Amino acid sequence: MSNIVKIELPKLDWGFDELEPYISKEINEIHYKKHHQTYVTSFNAAVDDLAKANSVGDVKRAIQLQENVKFHGGGHTNHVLFWKSLSPVQKFGGKVPAKDSPLGKQIIEQYGSVERLVEITNAKLATIQGSGWAFIVYNKENGNKLDVVTRPNQDTILEPLVPLVAIDAWEHAYYLQYQNVKVDYFKAIWNVINWNEAEKRYITE
Repeated sequence: MSNIVKIELPKLDWGFDELEPYISKEINEIHYKKHHQTYVTSFNAAVDDLAKANSVGDVKRAIQLQENVKFHGGGHTNHVLFWKSLSPVQKFGGKVPAKDSPLGKQIIEQYGSVERLVEITNAKLATIQGSGWAFIVYNKENGNKLDVVTRPNQDTILEPLVPLVAIDAWEHAYYLQYQNVKVDYFKAIWNVINWNEAEKRYITE
């Protein structure tokens, strides 16, 4: 555990104001600088503390710290994918996969249309109680079939599933702008979903 490399905030591909009006500059700035930074700082601290606990054989403390490593490491991992899942409208935001692309073909084969996949994803997002995430994934052990899965808190996606799109359903991702009407956030975010990144991940992961 002591050999784990420290993590740091990733560089964003867009400016905080470039997802407006769908996600406000204020939300993005706080989300990135405060919330994501907390996961990074807390993960690095937990890794250091866990190394110390292991070095003195403090098993009880090590077990406690592993929960911190999982939570904050998951928070970082999920947010890295979340930022990559977004793009300004002027770039890739909202531009759905071509029908003859690998991902486009798979979506049509399984769901009939991108719109139907979005409907299913939003329905699953609406079922999340408290904090969590929805992911569009594919299964490496099931012929690269697509699926929509949810995870509570900061639990993340593990193999054989590979995440293509991540949508943050924590209140901090939308409340300043959408308040308690989170379904409006779920509808709006598709205008800035980076399907180009999802396509790349589908082809190369």
